[in-house]
Amino acid sequence: MDAILQIVGAIMILIAFVMAQMRRMSPHSFSYLMLNFVGSALLGVLAARGQQWGFLLLEIVWAAVSLAGLWNWLNQRVKNPPPSD
Repeated sequence: MDAILQIVGAIMILIAFVMAQMRRMSPHSFSYLMLNFVGSALLGVLAARGQQWGFLLLEIVWAAVSLAGLWNWLNQRVKNPPPSD
């Protein structure tokens, strides 16, 4: 089961990366940030369970940066809400 979850987490991160490289998704968009956060958090939990400390460090930082981006995205939405129709 861990192998399947590792693949799911990696695919989430890779989808965001590929879409950003193709300019189909902004690296500042909610979708991009959420894919990165959830994917890295999932991989981080698995790395901790497997005592893979270097990988855990990478995923903690990746998740923290993505979470900070989500926080900034949310603050921007609160300060500048999208126009309602």
